[in-house]
Amino acid sequence: MKCAFYTLGCKVNQYESGAMAQELTRRGFTCVSPDEDADIYIINSCTVTAESDRKTRQAVRRFRRNHPDSIIVLTGCMAQATPETGNDLPEADIVMGNKTNTDIYALIMQFISNRSRVFAVEPHKIGEKYGGLAVTNYLDKTRAVIKIEDGCNRFCSYCIIPYARGRVRSKSLEDIESETRELAKNGFREVVAVGINLSAYGSDNGSDIVEAVKTIASVDGIERVRLGSLEPDHITEKVITGLSQIDKFCPQFHISLQSGCDKTLKKMNRHYSSVEYEDLCSRLREVFPDVNITTDVMVGFPGETQSDFEISLDFVKHIRFEKVHVFPYSRRPGTLAANMPNQVENAEKQRRAEIMMSECEKIRQEYLNSQIGRVLEIIPEENHNGVVKGYTANYTPVVVSGKCEFGKPLKVKITGAENDSCIGEIITG
Repeated sequence: MKCAFYTLGCKVNQYESGAMAQELTRRGFTCVSPDEDADIYIINSCTVTAESDRKTRQAVRRFRRNHPDSIIVLTGCMAQATPETGNDLPEADIVMGNKTNTDIYALIMQFISNRSRVFAVEPHKIGEKYGGLAVTNYLDKTRAVIKIEDGCNRFCSYCIIPYARGRVRSKSLEDIESETRELAKNGFREVVAVGINLSAYGSDNGSDIVEAVKTIASVDGIERVRLGSLEPDHITEKVITGLSQIDKFCPQFHISLQSGCDKTLKKMNRHYSSVEYEDLCSRLREVFPDVNITTDVMVGFPGETQSDFEISLDFVKHIRFEKVHVFPYSRRPGTLAANMPNQVENAEKQRRAEIMMSECEKIRQEYLNSQIGRVLEIIPEENHNGVVKGYTANYTPVVVSGKCEFGKPLKVKITGAENDSCIGEIITG
């Protein structure tokens, strides 16, 4: 049978789709693109915003309309956080939460055997252990992802994810090492550790994120280890010192900011101030000379005034992030922020987002231009009509022309910058 995955949302969702695909392949299924005809379509949902929910519902209905005889499976965070929403989508033959996605094969076979709708959403429970399938191979990719943590204990006022993912749960160091060894055997040289609240790794089992990185880096064949999104208040001096002593660690930190205005941060129930965040960035730039600090910034949070926005904008310009993901606040039912007074109009949120993005793009271009003349090492990942794209250790994108081996480190000299990438020449000899 042919199955196809349509994944919305973050790297964790992408990892879990890969894990489910690997399990079904092991069971004899053939995985194809969601654009192809398949017997089964699995929609792995995101629920971080109301727009994410809308896109999920739209996808389920579209696959049912276009493939009336196929089996439609809805899984992921929307089904987990609001099971009633999934239950109200008759187009889905199987509805399962992210807690039960390890049972995907059994649930598909259950539906095939009796053709009766399957609803399998189990709530997360406090104290439950990390669970899930592993991914040991990725087709057509040179960088592997390892999910090492799930869940979140923070309850930011705008976020539904703790309800979709449960509390912090960490994969054991033994399982991390085992999964990494399999990836190395399959030729992967770079690994990205990801999680829902990644920097909380180990808070439930006596370990920490440094030990996780050390474990991955200890595997022969792995040349680079990088981290996904981190929370600033978890990056302690101990963590900074520990990471700085790991040779294979990539000096790239994506540290969630959300706002540079302290008033807004407090309303968001974030656990740091702008001063603390600035001190952290200064410390990272001191310890990691070639560090790349990127972030997420939200605009138009309920109650954010023009003055608050300008404070946040000035802060972002002051820190001079190498790259910023800017997005307007999206009202998410079920969160505290959804019922807060002084909701900002959509047009105003969009206006602020465009101003913030414009300023951040200027800083981004200045950073890329500052790399001109440097000799850097990239790992080639993509090839489009003879133009190869790869990334430096600090995740600066570089495009070059010429023949090279995917996954094998390559030295290049940066000669220019355009289209959000540096331009390089391959250094031979």
